[in-house]
Amino acid sequence: MSDHFEPVIVGFLCNWCSYRAADLAGTARIKYAPNLRPIRVMCSGRVDPQFVLQALRSGADGVLIAGCHPGECHYVNGNIKALRRFTLLRKTLEQWGIEQERVQLLWASASEGTVLAAAVNRMTEDLRALGPLRWGEKVLGDNGAAHLVVEEV
Repeated sequence: MSDHFEPVIVGFLCNWCSYRAADLAGTARIKYAPNLRPIRVMCSGRVDPQFVLQALRSGADGVLIAGCHPGECHYVNGNIKALRRFTLLRKTLEQWGIEQERVQLLWASASEGTVLAAAVNRMTEDLRALGPLRWGEKVLGDNGAAHLVVEEV
């Protein structure tokens, strides 16, 4: 077995821009790291911070939120909402001891397959350098809180 760490990146990709950029990257045969697990969402503004936290708790080493460029959102200002949520989420994760590189925001239009591919490659290398997330140790302090069972009185 190899000791080489391969990070898992969950990507929430906007249907109208970044998901199509990923599709373009594939059809144009642009090579990029296979670590991205794309999830198509109608708008980056619909990515609730709870989705990001669930992805990290479930074993993802990083999360990429990708949407349309500001001013070009199919839903007018969804990407601005995504930016606000992203900013608050990053501050919360920082307080928990989670590195900023683990959650990233990207603007990529449908014609920017190379931009998306470069971002995935960069994020993959950043996460390789950081190593596995180890949610239990970083957030819970490995104090067994994840295994608590509440008994009825």
